[in-house]
Amino acid sequence: MGETLDLPILPSAEITADWMTAALRKAGHNVTVAALTGKRVGTGQVGESVRFTLDYQGDAGNAPRTVVGKFPSSDPESRATGVNFGNYIREVNFYRELADSAGVTTPVCLHADVEPETSNFVLLMEDLSPAVPGDQIKGTTVAEAALVLEEAAKFHASHWNDDRMDEIPWLFETKASPKRTQPDLINQLWQGFRERYGDRIPADCVEIGEAITRNYEFFKDGYQGPKCLTHNDFRPDNMMFGTAEGGYPVAVVDWQSVGYGCCMADVSYFLSGALKREERIAHGSELLRTYHRRLGELGVTGYAFEEMMKHYALYSFSLFNMAFTASMIVERTERGDNMFFQMLRGGADHALDTGAMDLLPK
Repeated sequence: MGETLDLPILPSAEITADWMTAALRKAGHNVTVAALTGKRVGTGQVGESVRFTLDYQGDAGNAPRTVVGKFPSSDPESRATGVNFGNYIREVNFYRELADSAGVTTPVCLHADVEPETSNFVLLMEDLSPAVPGDQIKGTTVAEAALVLEEAAKFHASHWNDDRMDEIPWLFETKASPKRTQPDLINQLWQGFRERYGDRIPADCVEIGEAITRNYEFFKDGYQGPKCLTHNDFRPDNMMFGTAEGGYPVAVVDWQSVGYGCCMADVSYFLSGALKREERIAHGSELLRTYHRRLGELGVTGYAFEEMMKHYALYSFSLFNMAFTASMIVERTERGDNMFFQMLRGGADHALDTGAMDLLPK
């Protein structure tokens, strides 16, 4: 990522050619940026991403013609979520400290800085185009899902049962991190979700939501098993897929919720909503066996497929849980509503298909 940077942390509208020149030089590019333009990209609601197109003075060599910057959300509610949950600090620290060893394909980070007191931050990253972003509402093909689970296996195997991760305070759900979300807050968000959306919520989803919130401590603490790095928002919107024009086959972005826990927190979450229900039922077993086999090839031992499948069922609630909680703490948009209901339905169907309700205390 280059040498330590001494640059002001600026909002996207205040990024200048001089600032960009300094950032690129510190990242190893001996260039001068003459001018730049920025255009917002992506659908993220907690952070704002901007693609900068750069014009250089003289020969730019192999310096990038475009880069992507990530900044705090301009929406006060979404920004407060990013600050209160430590999301901005967590993502910057991931790129600073873990991206190189995490095994997974991510954009090359050129600059990462954050103010611990305010969570004001800036990330400057490789532009992954001509890869294209995934879409939670449209989902993925089975072939794309296989590529994603290959990345998941590499990521999860990278720090499998690595006790050093539990000592990192900014990672989500480690022994050293602040206490996790309280059940009372989750119940408040669920009741608020029910009040806001009313009859739009299907009856079976109401039943599942009530069961989750009634047993939230078990859902969050009932896991006993091996631990690894987890993304915790592992879905198509946070992935970039290669095209015929180029790009990595798949790269994973948005590391605001990275933590240390059960690998199925990512795999079950992803398969809940990325595939149509009939595709998940038809192809899920093969995808999961391939993922499990890849873990073994990457050095993971002592994790039986049968044990993994029990964890797969337990974490089939994850996408449903994210759908109603996130919808209540970020800026409300029409696409956001549609996306969260797609996640809610996919998560509910997955929980029903795995028999996850039977795992909860009565």
